[in-house]
Amino acid sequence: MSQYREIPYTDELLSDRSVHRRFADGREEWRRRAGDHYVQWQDNTGRSGIDEVLGDRIIKRRYTTGQVVYGRDQGYGRTAWGDGTLTVNRTSFGGRTGAILAAVGAGALLGAIVAPPLMMSEFEEEELRRQAQQQQQNSGSDGSDGDGGDGGDDGGSWSDDNDSGGSDDDFG
Repeated sequence: MSQYREIPYTDELLSDRSVHRRFADGREEWRRRAGDHYVQWQDNTGRSGIDEVLGDRIIKRRYTTGQVVYGRDQGYGRTAWGDGTLTVNRTSFGGRTGAILAAVGAGALLGAIVAPPLMMSEFEEEELRRQAQQQQQNSGSDGSDGDGGDGGDDGGSWSDDNDSGGSDDDFG
């Protein structure tokens, strides 16, 4: 049995290119990109902050209060958070993949959840940023399509159309 409390959500792309996220627990978020590795958000409970993709599938959520929670992208729209929640993007479970996952039970097919770090030093965060930037530079300079090691960055698109089981590019 998982130690995480699963909270499904769906995303709706709005005409201004922001995203309205609706969680099954009644919470709602409005999200907007703020650069290649950042998403600003605010929710209907008065909380707000910035999500940052650090690299190696680690997401840093910094609340405006100063609190920090780390998440780890599990693939297939799932993000495990240090506060014990597992957010699951139901928007991306369409088509054949969604039918298969629903039929056999997503947990059994997707495997074990890899826990996010509970704490990180500034040095550790900076090292992840450096590694992600180095991977991004390497993937672009060798003539490849840049699909590997992008740590969840999709170059500005909110679409999950190219998701092949890796990051959902939504920063958690």
